Amino acid sequence: MENKCIPILYEGEGSIIQPADLNAFRELNRKKNKKLESKLMTEEEAVDRFVKSGDYIGFELYGTVRSPMNMVRALIRSGKTDFRLAGQGVHEADLLLGANLIREIDFTYIGLEVFGVSGNVRRRVESGDVHNVVEWSNAALTWRFKAAAMGIPFMATKCMLGSDTLKRSAAKVIECPFTGEKLALVPALILDVGFIHVNRADKYGNCQIDGISGFAFEMGRACKKLIISAEEIIETDEIREAPDRTIIPYYLVDAVVHAPYASWPGEMSNSHEKDVDHYNFYLSKQKTQEGMDEYLKEWVYDVPNHQALLKKIGHDKLESLKL
Repeated sequence: MENKCIPILYEGEGSIIQPADLNAFRELNRKKNKKLESKLMTEEEAVDRFVKSGDYIGFELYGTVRSPMNMVRALIRSGKTDFRLAGQGVHEADLLLGANLIREIDFTYIGLEVFGVSGNVRRRVESGDVHNVVEWSNAALTWRFKAAAMGIPFMATKCMLGSDTLKRSAAKVIECPFTGEKLALVPALILDVGFIHVNRADKYGNCQIDGISGFAFEMGRACKKLIISAEEIIETDEIREAPDRTIIPYYLVDAVVHAPYASWPGEMSNSHEKDVDHYNFYLSKQKTQEGMDEYLKEWVYDVPNHQALLKKIGHDKLESLKL
């Protein structure tokens, strides 16, 4: 049978910020400790052990729902910087940009949703602090994680075809050898460090999520290091009563952080609502860098850890947000 190469019909103008070495990723996963050993630690310990300046990092889910904001604040306080980011988030990415810690973004959406464009995103991109922005659709970025999880170098999709998002991406378009249709090829994406907040986990890192699971399954399998924070730490026997709900198994996880209200001021499925009053306050502060600096000082730098933050918010306020 004649062997024919599939021609590239079109290439996006974006660069691949984080090229995926799948063989090295396989080897890393083979060497991960598979013992049932406790991985419980604080946010600060997890950042100190598993994150370094310049890492390519990512957060799972969108908007202000189930965001690991406890880990974001710990990252900002750590002094580590010059991160590259999978920008499929809202509040967590916005805070990191406000603190000027991001240099490159694989960008899907970072903004304030119904409240408009983020002042932090605009300032950092226009100033050149973020010097490389490569655009993707939400689905395309998820398929990039999926490719890494499957151990293949790319996924074929119809995402972004016919849009300027494709032009600004690093995708390539081919003609399908089976159907003749045009398909976009999106490259596998492996995070140096991923952060996911879940409803419950055991001390080993078996994780369960209530409500929308987002792209936790895909991203959880595409991280060199995975840091989990959880509303609740439960016994492994309880996890085993509903094994079908364990989206992320323990052997993928490097750190487990017990963090009730971790997504505050955002909301958490089956746990608590958004703190609308505080979020509106944040919206007013992010309009200028001076306001953002004031916010970061009061609500991040001057608060040493997550427990201190909860104390600052206050018991009565937290109780009023409970579902």
